[in-house]
Amino acid sequence: MRKLPYRIVVLTLSLTLLGLFFLACQQPEDEVFRIGVMESLTGPGETYGTVISQSKEMALAEINAAGGINGKQLELVVEDSKCGAQDAITAYNKLTDVDGVKIILGTSCSGAMLGAAPLAEEDGVVLFSASATSPDIEDAGDYIFRTAINDAKLGVDAGNTMWADGVRTLATINESTDYAEGVQKTTVEQFLKRGGTVVAEEKYASDVTDFRTQLTKLFAVNPDAVLLAAQSEFTGGTIVKQARELGFTGAFYSEVVPTGTTALEIAGDSATGLKAIIPSPDLETQKGKDFLGNFRTRYGYVTLPWFIGSAYDTAHIAAECLRQTDDDQDADGFRDCLYSISWSGTIGDNYTFDEKGEVVGLSNAVVEVLPLPQRTEENNGYRVLGSAPRE
Repeated sequence: MRKLPYRIVVLTLSLTLLGLFFLACQQPEDEVFRIGVMESLTGPGETYGTVISQSKEMALAEINAAGGINGKQLELVVEDSKCGAQDAITAYNKLTDVDGVKIILGTSCSGAMLGAAPLAEEDGVVLFSASATSPDIEDAGDYIFRTAINDAKLGVDAGNTMWADGVRTLATINESTDYAEGVQKTTVEQFLKRGGTVVAEEKYASDVTDFRTQLTKLFAVNPDAVLLAAQSEFTGGTIVKQARELGFTGAFYSEVVPTGTTALEIAGDSATGLKAIIPSPDLETQKGKDFLGNFRTRYGYVTLPWFIGSAYDTAHIAAECLRQTDDDQDADGFRDCLYSISWSGTIGDNYTFDEKGEVVGLSNAVVEVLPLPQRTEENNGYRVLGSAPRE
């Protein structure tokens, strides 16, 4: 057999290897499923937006390691919505106009969700949030879904809890954001309905660091308790700390943000006894414990465990709906999948979504922050008192 000249063999081999290299490096779009992620990686929601994004990344790694979705890998395109409406619109436009995604997991914050939701509804793009809780999201449209529990429910539970605890006069302080104002509004409505009186109200901007003047005004009217609604862990922890430094010894009631790891570190022992209404810590199941253990091993810490579990579930639910539609551009099919799905994950069993995209089958619980020496990674710094009292 006649041998080919050496230089031709080398050239042929080189071209073959070069072709293989480009094939290996280039992953055609039809061989992956691409969905967007919008979270608050900076801004007031940074502490939980970051871990929520990490939770989705962990789910992505698990999904792809298990073979992907119908033989295709899942790819997340992440943008920073910065916990604000305008930044969320910028992130949304990037994901849809440049990256061409039709399904977006997010956002972290209610204001961001309400900013992007009208665009998504008009464009037929799915927005699926793990943590945006404003009551206004309920009517945002047919393509808007969330595993997060509506703050209208939180308000009822908080109002009933305070009334059952003997609170009759209430002062409130809240961050000037959609989320915090929603918590304040719904809680006050229920508290007034039960017969209570609101004696003082204060609001603050997200960039404020000294709350002593506002707190002094609240304490001057001698309320039975103070309701705190914070968008950021920093402001939540700082307000509790400064309140105790001013000598306030009354009861503090709040929502989930001031129970986060960063907030409790800032507040220190000042947070002891604070009661908060948070999504039921249903991470005591083996599935929930495994998730938290794996998350802590991967990232080294945990904060707001229910919400990172919620984000983890949204990523796996998205994977299931993509298995059913087999098309990351089929937003209508994905939407219909969400309407019909029943899911058992880290945050609960057999929960569903109603005709407004609201989660059904999950509930809140009342927790109380423990004294500093009793706080551990396992108990997240608080003890669960049980469900909120009913009317």
